[in-house]
Amino acid sequence: MSDQKKVSLQDLVKQQLANKKKQSKDNAASQGPGHEKKMKSQQAKKVANTRRKAGGS
Repeated sequence: MSDQKKVSLQDLVKQQLANKKKQSKDNAASQGPGHEKKMKSQQAKKVANTRRKAGGS
């Protein structure tokens, strides 16, 4: 190991998270507005699941 400045694991994780956030912001800005992934409702999946469990027609 080299004698570099020791970074704690917590600091490293925070730094990576900050980099990730910055990167995603840059990507969203370069692709224009309204290009972010829209969250989909999981209601349909839930209904299908209960229907399957109930064993209805």
